[in-house]
Amino acid sequence: MALIINGENIDDEIIETEFRQIKGHYERTLQVGCCERDPEFQGYAKDNIIARAVLNQEAARRYPDIEEDDVTSRLDKLIEEAGGEEHFYMKIGMPFGSTEIVRGNVANGVRLDKLLQSVYGDEPTPSDEEVSAYYEANIHAFQSEEQIHVVHITKGLEGAKSRSEVYEKMRELRHQLTAGADFEKLAEEQRGNEQQQIDLGWFKRGEFMEEFEAIAFSMNVNEISPVFTTQLGFHLCKVMGRRDPAPVPLDQIKDAVRTRMMEESRDKKFNAFVEELKAAAKIEDTAPCEAGCECH
Repeated sequence: MALIINGENIDDEIIETEFRQIKGHYERTLQVGCCERDPEFQGYAKDNIIARAVLNQEAARRYPDIEEDDVTSRLDKLIEEAGGEEHFYMKIGMPFGSTEIVRGNVANGVRLDKLLQSVYGDEPTPSDEEVSAYYEANIHAFQSEEQIHVVHITKGLEGAKSRSEVYEKMRELRHQLTAGADFEKLAEEQRGNEQQQIDLGWFKRGEFMEEFEAIAFSMNVNEISPVFTTQLGFHLCKVMGRRDPAPVPLDQIKDAVRTRMMEESRDKKFNAFVEELKAAAKIEDTAPCEAGCECH
């Protein structure tokens, strides 16, 4: 057993699952390849598990008895949010009707909520003056997202003899465009059907396919793209305009700024509380990570 926290044995499978979830996140965001950061991720996994364990232990110590009505109310809400009992049990990956186990888990959630409420305490709402000062000090965090206005020509493989045929056609269209042809007029002539969009309007990252956005957002205004492909076919695009990030006026986001301030305050209290619990805990690591990990 790799971890023992205040006498509670943590199964190795729990640590392995946490490790793989962390590593998977970094792999999906292209921040890691293969195994060079495994010791670091093992440290993160153990630290997360230790934090959850000491929190749950403290919640059980402070609130050993939970009202059944509170558990029922919380469970009913979870079932409603899931769209019914069957969907709820499918979502949590447990056999339908595992009532005793589920109620026990929900009771733990109620305990944890009570603990966190006591940690956060009374939370005064930031005044307008405090919100304004925070906004000015953190103006970089309240920027609008970069947007571009794009028109495009696209051709799929329908009716073509080969991919090469479509590519050569698109390359010829690009030669016409770089020689001065009107993009929108040419796009209209090449439109495959009435539903095919030419003017994509203004959009920000995350609204179109990643491979399309990678090309479009790297271009200058009035630039004609090279011929490129996505799963939908071959494309040419032109950037008609660009809106650079700029501060969003405070009067438009005052409530969001106030919410962010309160969340930051909660995070500070939560992190300080967890560190206190960890410092007071007896933590035995019988299988320490390799050199370079972040274990505590």
